[in-house]
Amino acid sequence: MATRPIRYDAGARNVLGQELVPCSLDPVTGFFRNGCCETGPHDVGMHTVCAVMTAEFLSYSKSVGNDLSTPRPDLGFEGLNPGDRWCLCAPRWKEALDAGAAPQLVLESTHEETLAIVPLGILKDHAVEA
Repeated sequence: MATRPIRYDAGARNVLGQELVPCSLDPVTGFFRNGCCETGPHDVGMHTVCAVMTAEFLSYSKSVGNDLSTPRPDLGFEGLNPGDRWCLCAPRWKEALDAGAAPQLVLESTHEETLAIVPLGILKDHAVEA
């Protein structure tokens, strides 16, 4: 396993305007599977929110058709557990927020593109320490 991420965009910034910090290398997350919530032209889902999984969110996500907790060995996916950090799609996080099931997030690891979907004040209200 890599000990540090291979960056897709070394200049990527977080929602605080600082250098984007890796979200998780265990499990390895991100659209580019490099540990960072980076985005690019092929990331139509906008996997930019570094969220800390909760049982409530995992249950909610499964109920709306995105099962993140069930292992999928055929895809090399072990399934997520409460406490895991994972790059979520910004619109999916906002949908969970509106449903009262949004997990907390790590501002330092959440890509600035998220601000096109969710205002910084709301993100700060749901933030945990990096």
